[in-house]
Amino acid sequence: MSRTSKKENSCDPQMMELTTQYEKKIYDLEQLLDISQSFCSTLEFSKLLESIVYICMAQMHVLGAGIFVRNNDMESDEFILETNHSDINFDSGTKCKIPGCHPIVAQLYSEKRAISLEYLKDQVPSDTDLSVIESLHPTLLVPLIQKNNMNGILFLGERIIFDGVTDYTEYEKEQIMSIATLASLAINNAALVERSSTDMMTKLKLKYYFFNVLGDKLDAAFVQKIPIAVLMFDIDFFKKFNDTYGHECGDYVLIQVASLIKTGLREEDLASRYGGEEFTVLLDNTPREQAILVAERIRSTIENFDFQFNNQHLHVTISGGVAVFDRDLNPVIMPKRLVNQADQGLYMSKNNGRNKITYADPALLKDCSEEFE
Repeated sequence: MSRTSKKENSCDPQMMELTTQYEKKIYDLEQLLDISQSFCSTLEFSKLLESIVYICMAQMHVLGAGIFVRNNDMESDEFILETNHSDINFDSGTKCKIPGCHPIVAQLYSEKRAISLEYLKDQVPSDTDLSVIESLHPTLLVPLIQKNNMNGILFLGERIIFDGVTDYTEYEKEQIMSIATLASLAINNAALVERSSTDMMTKLKLKYYFFNVLGDKLDAAFVQKIPIAVLMFDIDFFKKFNDTYGHECGDYVLIQVASLIKTGLREEDLASRYGGEEFTVLLDNTPREQAILVAERIRSTIENFDFQFNNQHLHVTISGGVAVFDRDLNPVIMPKRLVNQADQGLYMSKNNGRNKITYADPALLKDCSEEFE
């Protein structure tokens, strides 16, 4: 072939367009690989949902997006809007829900592809209540399907307009479905971890999960030279609630106390049900004085809360202990040792009359290091 022919082929518009298309597909495949790695590296449920939403917004060039996730409660069958980044306005005090038996769910599951709201309206019965979905102003609805089960609904908001084009191409719909497949698998895995690491009664994390997170936090705190606080609480005279009013009352007290503890924390903190009527709290990057204030605020909140069970007003109090990792003053890098310190502070509170918070001063504590060697 002559040099002229080669030059003509290289400038062939059709060939250039095909080359551009293949280059884009290669780029998109590389993006999917990165997205898959990102999803697989995140098992914390809320952070995963945030990641999915932000990635979809960036990939599909939309100003908002959100995810309905199937309720983890085995007794319920509904999809709850867990993560939303959009310009919609609805009562943040109530959950935005879609029943599992709703025609929206059935239609999306049967389609198994991304569809518009207009298309959905044409497919479902005319008397179907679409107010929840319509309030979100979606430009595209995407089912999240894993192993023939739909575990979520992704919606995309207003598109960023390029060259006057607002409609999604078939290629873009295929692309979002590829992302949805990865997202659905990641959500399923994260949900399994969430259920296996959560106490079903109090909805707090379990003891083993707490220790795993605390271990990671202590490693990071040692390097960054930041304090990590552990609080341990125990419900005072808990046995009397079971003995006097029955175990149903005891369960009620546990659930309410757990809720009050959790509402007194920041998003980066972690509460767990340590066992029985004991609870532990991890306060990230929190020095001694602040940790004591947080513990005291939780204690006071519970003492002043009106616990009502079967028209009976119950007086509930807790005792607590506070221990703080400090690289210079208390360099304990083993999670069990720090928790043991908080536990000793708790028992000091109990021995001194209960309904108190005691800081576990490492200089005054019994050395239990042999237990952890």
